[in-house]
Amino acid sequence: MSVSNRSAQRSAPRASLRVAVLADSDTRWKWGALTARRLAPGHRLTGHLLRGRATPTARQLGEVGVQADRLTEVTCAEFLADIKREQYDVVVLALVGGAVQAVLHGVRALWPDPAARPVIVTGYVGVVYEKLADGLLLRHGADLVLANSRHDAERFRAVYEGVGADAGSVTETVLPFLDGAAYEAAGGRATTVVFAVQPSVPESRADRAYLLERAAGHARLHPDREVLVKLRSRPGEHTTHLEEQPYQRLAAKVPGGLPANCRLAYGNMGEVLDGTDLLVTVSSTAALESLHRGIPTAVLTDLGIREALGNHHFLGSGCLASWDQLDAGLLPQGDPEWLAAQGVAPLGAGTDAGASGADAAADSADPDADVFAAARARLAALLELPGLPPVAPYYTLTTAPRYLPGILARHHLAADGTPLPGAARDGADESRLRRRLRSHLRDAARGLYRHGVQRVAPLIRRMGEL
Repeated sequence: MSVSNRSAQRSAPRASLRVAVLADSDTRWKWGALTARRLAPGHRLTGHLLRGRATPTARQLGEVGVQADRLTEVTCAEFLADIKREQYDVVVLALVGGAVQAVLHGVRALWPDPAARPVIVTGYVGVVYEKLADGLLLRHGADLVLANSRHDAERFRAVYEGVGADAGSVTETVLPFLDGAAYEAAGGRATTVVFAVQPSVPESRADRAYLLERAAGHARLHPDREVLVKLRSRPGEHTTHLEEQPYQRLAAKVPGGLPANCRLAYGNMGEVLDGTDLLVTVSSTAALESLHRGIPTAVLTDLGIREALGNHHFLGSGCLASWDQLDAGLLPQGDPEWLAAQGVAPLGAGTDAGASGADAAADSADPDADVFAAARARLAALLELPGLPPVAPYYTLTTAPRYLPGILARHHLAADGTPLPGAARDGADESRLRRRLRSHLRDAARGLYRHGVQRVAPLIRRMGEL
């Protein structure tokens, strides 16, 4: 399709927009798909899952509860071939930084000159508490880099401006999955306590066992409360981060076992929060979802307040607490000023009861505000252009000649962003039997990898400590 024809297509009614999301884990799929719906409500959504160690299973996708019109598993090179062929209007990259950088260079190779290419959108799935500069610079080059709060937007711009890169892509929004009904306390006391665990924080087996035992101890101390240990995945499944020590296995070794009012739980986090009176976590983004609803929320300090844990992000939130304090009856409440800076405003604080989600977060502070309005306006302006300039990532062979080629090679791209020979397979001439065989081989390789991470690696680590 020529640039002029594509331009005419873009000037058609908004209902004709085609949106693609590429995600590499269950949580990033949730963020990417919901972000796409906020940016382009009511439009056709095509989903792609980047093939890798964290590719979500059907169960994980079902738990997330966000559907696409079509969903396929692809490599980076296959995705690039698809966006060239399908001519999407908007592409949302819900990926780790290195994968975003690879796609950006792939897009630049596809459209090295001004052209009617897709608008590229990216951002973060939750709290940004580590690798700020590294992650941001790997995302530089996208047309929109979404920040989940005013605080993040200021930090993002400072990083880009600090290296002399264009910061105009940074656009303030909020997390798209802040949703649900405002919390109503049950007589001023907690009856359901949810401990939202994380796959990688804390890392050590001893620390994870400690937290699980404290949750069980809280249940014993408060027999009138139900304590749910909210799990992210089943053994053998991966999420955004590796989980070497699944809580399911640790639960079998809790001294005395888990009490009757303490159990492991799966499910959609929003649905779990519907019945929660106290949310407890180390540093999970679930804390922001909970605070948005006005649920008492505790960010644990038992293991210290450390950058490695991510709970330092909650300094000033009013939510830092220990299991001892929770055992004594503390129900932490979020600090309004801190919440406003983080793009989180509790429902019910002057909010129209009919509002929901990210828009309601803004409405609670300003009834006329729409937190995605700026992003939608920027997107609309880009879509109206007859052609977009080539993407211009900060990292190039001039600025990062040693770093960039390795990132691209991991995604089977050459240093100029073009796919390496054999990277993009054309399945049209491939037999059904061969496709099925390749699928089984991938599943087997994934299983071996996960077994190595969760069984072999911890064993070798323990043997090394003897």
